[in-house]
Amino acid sequence: MTTKINDTRKAELLSTKVEHIDITSFDARPIVDAMAKMSFTSRDLARATNIYNQMLEDPDCTIFLVIAGSTSAGGCMDLYAELLRSNMIDGVVATGATIVDMDFFEGLGHKHYQALEVPDDDTLRSLLIDRIYDTYIDEEQLQDCDHTILEIANSLEPKPYSSRAFIREMGKYLSEHGKKDNSLVKLAYEHDVPIFCPAFVDSSAGFGLVKHQVDRVKEGKPYMVLDAIADFRELTDIKVKAGTTGLLMIGGGVPKNFVQDTVVCAEILGHDDVAVHKYAVQITVADVRDGACSSSTLQEAASWGKVNTGIEQMVFAEAGSVMPLLASDAYHRGAWKNRVKRKWGAIFD
Repeated sequence: MTTKINDTRKAELLSTKVEHIDITSFDARPIVDAMAKMSFTSRDLARATNIYNQMLEDPDCTIFLVIAGSTSAGGCMDLYAELLRSNMIDGVVATGATIVDMDFFEGLGHKHYQALEVPDDDTLRSLLIDRIYDTYIDEEQLQDCDHTILEIANSLEPKPYSSRAFIREMGKYLSEHGKKDNSLVKLAYEHDVPIFCPAFVDSSAGFGLVKHQVDRVKEGKPYMVLDAIADFRELTDIKVKAGTTGLLMIGGGVPKNFVQDTVVCAEILGHDDVAVHKYAVQITVADVRDGACSSSTLQEAASWGKVNTGIEQMVFAEAGSVMPLLASDAYHRGAWKNRVKRKWGAIFD
């Protein structure tokens, strides 16, 4: 027997929406300049911001935004969208959760909510509320996201797709049916900025895509599939064609290793002249002592032939607390106004 949800209690818990920060509404340059004269994480952030500005000022540099973790749900979603809209990034490598459960989810008109109180998680489960630390998601709305992914998959020709190609279809869907202009997925489609999710099915997309395949098998029909090898090949192709590259990395994990490995992959494909990533910034709270990729320093990555040791900076901080400063500083310094749009997504058409 299904227990009826207490709609009044659910409404109380989902009463305060997360408001995403607008980096155009304040000028962080004075505080970043002041932090450069301090020590500890403040100075690290100022150095990282300077490196990002160098990326924007370098006319030859292709910039990848690399995202792991839940900063999009926590209030940085419009920040990332603004970086894309203002031509401050040329490609995105992210987790499926960032792209699907957070950005695409809000693109459909749904919201994330501040947890003003955190009751027993079993209580949240009974109300169909999912929790990300102190942020809530309505599970019923998330299921709408799953079903929309299913709808998109059912509309496609049954063949292999890279995550980039499928996410482009998601952006096209939002461009035609979405409820939010400021969506990273939608803007990426409109500006030919490729988005890669190397572990795409580890998200709400996974549920919709599994159902797509199961339904098609029952009907005796062919189904679409995701081609993870194509992800690696396409991203490496961009790296080879781009030459000079810079990485702005929030968190670590699979996206971080995936984008760094393009250098090694290019070498294996015979491109002996491929350059390591010239610029690199990583913002993380991961402990370096466990040896995991998420916490490996950029200096360590240099030993693998992935990044340049000369222009890199680790910032050990919770990204939601420092990315608004970095992004606002770079936005207001305005180097993006002179950048050429690269439109790497168009090379696969």
